[in-house]
Amino acid sequence: MDDFCQDGAVVSLRTFSVLTVAVFSLAACGSPSDDSSGSATPQFVDPPSTAATESADPPSAAGKASAPPSTSPSPTPSKSPSKTATTVKYAFPVKASNVDYHPTHSKYPATDIFADCGEPAVATTSGVVLEVSLKDEYVKGQPDGPLNGGLSVSILGDDGVRYYGSHLSKVLSGIKAGVRVTAGQQVGKVGHTGNANGVCHLHYGISPACAKTGDWKVRRGVIWPATFLDSWRKGGNKSPVAKVNSWAKANNCKA
Repeated sequence: MDDFCQDGAVVSLRTFSVLTVAVFSLAACGSPSDDSSGSATPQFVDPPSTAATESADPPSAAGKASAPPSTSPSPTPSKSPSKTATTVKYAFPVKASNVDYHPTHSKYPATDIFADCGEPAVATTSGVVLEVSLKDEYVKGQPDGPLNGGLSVSILGDDGVRYYGSHLSKVLSGIKAGVRVTAGQQVGKVGHTGNANGVCHLHYGISPACAKTGDWKVRRGVIWPATFLDSWRKGGNKSPVAKVNSWAKANNCKA
């Protein structure tokens, strides 16, 4: 079976039916830019600090009188609240009825989600936009690199995971580094910019948010998305947090 795209190189994943051109809830297919001010270099912001600490008073022992307050109370250790998957909602990254994807991908873990050009590409979960590429400067035949994705958007989810979609035909105005998005919010439109071999699809990668520009080998994908996509497509809420954290510990953000 062949492979279609990579944010690295693309062979062809499977025989894919011809999809009609339309308008990633991220204008015409292959149109390289959302607006004239687009920068070829992805914009980047460090992930915001979300861990606020809280202190809890220890409960008094049952049946014993409370001790009088001390004039110099000893500090209680603070505890950082942990994020739980139950507080995060997930959405399938392409909002379309005619959509397909494969559980594998060439060279590294990611997937290609095939849909008509122009279909809405949406935020997988609520979070903050990390990087946006608004100009397609990929040159066919050049070595794999950060330009392979063409127009793209990456989001740091509230679950601490980075979600990346590329080959877009358009990034919506207002979607830029530092902007907050919600699960299911459109951020762009499916296309075939970059190294997409002319096939309309969304390259989709899941990774830890290594806070460095130029970490495109991590950003393009480090764990297999298919089992999570299966869940989200059915309205489920399967979380990739554990797998992403496991990869990060084992690889120290090096792909």
